[in-house]
Amino acid sequence: MSGTGGNDLVDETQAGFEARFEYSPSGIWSAPGRVNLIGEHTDYNEGFVLPFAIDRRTFGALALRDDDVIRVSSAAGDDVVEVRVADVASGLDGEKRAALGWAAYPLGVVWAFGRLGADLAGLPGFDVHFDSDVPIGAGLSSSAAIEGALAVALNEVWRLDFDGAQLVDVCHRAENDFVGAPTGILDQSAALLAEEGAALFIDCRSGAAEPVELGLEASDLAILVIDTKVAHEHASGEYADRRAACERAARELGVRSLRDVTLEQLIAARETLDGVTFRRARHIVTENQRVLDTVAVLREAGATEIGDLMFASHRSMRDDFEISTRELDLAVEIALNYGAIGARMTGGGFGGSVIALTPTWLISQVQVSVDGAFAEHGYTAPEMFVVWPSRGAARER
Repeated sequence: MSGTGGNDLVDETQAGFEARFEYSPSGIWSAPGRVNLIGEHTDYNEGFVLPFAIDRRTFGALALRDDDVIRVSSAAGDDVVEVRVADVASGLDGEKRAALGWAAYPLGVVWAFGRLGADLAGLPGFDVHFDSDVPIGAGLSSSAAIEGALAVALNEVWRLDFDGAQLVDVCHRAENDFVGAPTGILDQSAALLAEEGAALFIDCRSGAAEPVELGLEASDLAILVIDTKVAHEHASGEYADRRAACERAARELGVRSLRDVTLEQLIAARETLDGVTFRRARHIVTENQRVLDTVAVLREAGATEIGDLMFASHRSMRDDFEISTRELDLAVEIALNYGAIGARMTGGGFGGSVIALTPTWLISQVQVSVDGAFAEHGYTAPEMFVVWPSRGAARER
């Protein structure tokens, strides 16, 4: 099974590079978007997550230069961002970073390589052009796909010899410390480490990751993504507020992170937390358990039995963490009413997408029903497409 990318996008990315820079790239690398099957906002709480890479990818065509200039281009815009390696290595000031726009994501990767031991002063610049079929703002981690594609490309052409876990760290630092989005390692781990046909069970404290077979095709199931077209932005204040609430709860409970709290302990300490902080913590504590339960069920009974856990996760995000929207809630409700065996919002929240685990023969019924419900409520028409568990970042050409 494959998405809309593949060889066509490889060719388009090469053609885009040649049109912008008037010569041919030395190679093309790619990294996938991701769907988080379950485990939302648990990553920066040192908890558990279960994402999988999807068969929609970001491609980067790249060639080294004979000077220290970096030029970054995208099929989504006409402007080419040009900086020097030394300037990126210095970190740039806040105003210059803000002026980079989307290019802060790939340039943050360069900066993070330097922070993690690469001697940027001795390395040449490069030209890179990106193209993608990962929707932007849909909660499918288009940013980690950009970071992952460039990280594996530079790791190869700069001969840095970073391993997979180190590349995850590079991309995570790029997003956290250069771009300023306070995310955990979920997105970057999926983009770099995922295996085809499987989800990736990640312990976000140790960084350990292991594949968990999903067996969707054998069960005649598919994951339908329902992009509500309500765009979200991780660097916005609401996401940071949720992270701050989790850190406040851990501090007041006297633990390193909410990973170290059981539900029984949280309930016993309820009087020490204000109502909002308690609910935020309850989502994290229960979501960690849902991830562990989902992994166990997948291994013992298969994907047909995880629907209740998916909806319990959505309900917790809606009521306790309060990161859902009317559009997301409607998509979950309609999908479940018209054939999905499980559905939940996925990603950081405040917009983005719902995933619906659906028998393949009911996909069209769910799509028609969701379209009708959105039209009836006067919402922007959603975009819907099926995704399949895919491989992580790699060289394509």
